[in-house]
Formats: sequence, C-alpha cells, structure tokens
Amino acid sequence: MRILLTNDDGVNAAGLTVLEAVASRFSDDIWVVAPAEEQSGAGHSLTLTQPVRLRRLGEKRFCVTGTPTDSVMMAIAHVMKDDRPDLVLSGVNRGANLGEDVTYSGTVSAAMEGALAGIPSIALSQSYAREGMGDSVPFAAAEAWAERVLRPIIETPMEARTLVNINFPALSPDEVRGVRVTQQGLRDYGRLRIDERTDPRGYRYFWFGLGPMLETPSHSTDLEAIADGYVSVTPLHLDLTHGPSLGWLAELYT
Repeated sequence: MRILLTNDDGVNAAGLTVLEAVASRFSDDIWVVAPAEEQSGAGHSLTLTQPVRLRRLGEKRFCVTGTPTDSVMMAIAHVMKDDRPDLVLSGVNRGANLGEDVTYSGTVSAAMEGALAGIPSIALSQSYAREGMGDSVPFAAAEAWAERVLRPIIETPMEARTLVNINFPALSPDEVRGVRVTQQGLRDYGRLRIDERTDPRGYRYFWFGLGPMLETPSHSTDLEAIADGYVSVTPLHLDLTHGPSLGWLAELYT
C-alpha cells in the first residue's frame, strides 16, 4: 500500500512525525508532501495568484510553498502521478478539528482533496488541554490509539467521495474510554467570544474564541465524544446539496 502523508501544521511539525510512525505500521511505501510552513485555518483553499514551489527534502519527502490542498494536488498530479497513492492520511493536527472546524481546517481539507481524487482519505487530530499549548502539545493518545482506530477503516472499502475525520481526546492513553462513531457537532455561535486587547503601541487587536457546543440528548456528536473522553470517528461527504430543500426551491420556479 502506497500512503501519502500531509498536514496543515507544516512539514516539520511534531504531529507529522507521529503520523509517519503510525503509517509505518501499515506500509513501508510512505510519501510526505506537506506545506513548507504552518497553514492552520487555510481550509480548502488553492494558491492561484502566485507560483507554488516544490522542494525535495528526501527520497520520498517534499514540501510545498502553499496550502494543504496545494500539497495534495501537487502530490497526486505531479510527484506521484505515475503511481498514485492508495491512501491519504492528513495530520496528526495539533488541536482538535470538531464540529464546524472541518470547514476551516487545512487538515480536513487535505483529506477532502484526496477524497475528491477518488483516494480513501482520513484526517487525524489531537485535542489538547489549555496548559499544553504550543510545542508542548502531547500526542500520546494519538500515538497509542491511531493504529487500532485506523486499521478497521483502512481494511474496509470506503464509499466514493467520502472521508473520515478522527479526533483524539486530550488524555493519557490509559484514560481514553474507547472509540465513538459520531455525527459532526455544532457550536453556539450566539455565544462566540471575541477578545479585544490593545498592543504596546495603543492599537486594538482581536482574538477569536469558540462558543460552547450545542448538546444532543444522545451525546452523539464529535464535540461530545471528545468531552466524554472518547476518540471520535466521524464520516464526512463532499456533496453539500441539501436534499430536503430541492423540492420547495423547485416549486418557487414552476
């Protein structure tokens, strides 16, 4: 099995090192094509107004001066065009990608690009506690649980144009309670927090803070699974058409 690894934290990110170790348990044909610099929050963006540069760092290791989507496209259409990957793994992201995060996430978007190309694709992210931010984020849960979560997915054919979004809780491996298959959650945007501050020169600036999650009676979402101490496994698909609205919209024009 030929595996393409990518991420949005950059080619030198600690989480990518973790992912390489996990991928090596499935194959010895592992390729890395990842952004040269951090691209967190880049979403499914493409670089169209400036050139994208590709740099070889090793026999099967490359970096791209662009977004995670650029990286996957470069890998599939150029670096690996004569023998495309059988699997795309994106991550392990430093920080969770839950709920509406998936629309902003470069990690998830890289997996989306793989899925669009018809390649089974999986995004992996590691939650962290507030005291573990920056370079001190622990990936122990991902290191210990990734193989057992990935193996059954990899061994089962995925539907076309779908991907799987995996998140690991901010716990030590022995504290993780198991794996939950979840729906995509939603946060309360009515309570979105915007933190206003003043820089040393007297100018205002802002930090965005996320709102609390909206709870479901069955605790069935990815946000709730992580809060409950489980690994969340969420299937996503790329057809954004809202089927129930087709009927009433069509009636507007008849």
